[in-house]
Amino acid sequence: MRQFLFLCILIISSCKHQETNLTNSVFNDKENFLGNTEHNINKIISNDLRQSMYWKSIADLPDSSFVELNKLDSLFVLDIRYATTNNFTKTILYSCPKAMLRKVVALQLVKVQQELIKKGFKIKLFDCYRPLSVQWKMWEVYPDRRYVADPRVGSWHNKGLAVDLTICDLNGKQIEMGTPYDFFGKEAWPTYKQLPQKILKNRDLLAKTMWKFGFRPTSTEWWHYSYRHATFPISNTPFDCNDF
Repeated sequence: MRQFLFLCILIISSCKHQETNLTNSVFNDKENFLGNTEHNINKIISNDLRQSMYWKSIADLPDSSFVELNKLDSLFVLDIRYATTNNFTKTILYSCPKAMLRKVVALQLVKVQQELIKKGFKIKLFDCYRPLSVQWKMWEVYPDRRYVADPRVGSWHNKGLAVDLTICDLNGKQIEMGTPYDFFGKEAWPTYKQLPQKILKNRDLLAKTMWKFGFRPTSTEWWHYSYRHATFPISNTPFDCNDF
């Protein structure tokens, strides 16, 4: 009888040990699975969730509020040049690479993005809202009103109504527009036609899509568009960089 009881205890103990090993194995496999898929699936789900939460958070804000474009639509490609030295001033002018516009303007730009996505493209953003203090620094470097607005008058950027942008394919590769961003010369003028047909077609795609949703070009920069269906005052509100 004692031998029988001892044998039962050994069997139960062995089963529990195997169960523990099995549990640990499953747990480890789950962790490996989650780790392997984190950037493929979980990141997408997380981005969608954050995006949905952001839309809800701004729903009741007035049209004049500043909102962040990449939080509205994670497909925007950010290349905020004035947060780097890769710009015509050769200095860092923004403390962080924010892409912000007034709410009513941002929502229209999301519509532009949606229209371009259908055609196999998406938007890359170079500059959006620009504090007036930064406009003064630009003016000190290049005081030419054809390319840099006089800060005594103010820029559409200073009002949160303008955006500097281009188009990428869905993999993020920038398509050819004939000149780099912030190229100060006639080749960057929207009316300049001495360019290959492919480049003219690319510029035309951007222009027609922007026009469709209320954005109008400037005469000297193919990348600059202003939203003309709203009016807001000039702002010098600095960027909130706490989330960087």
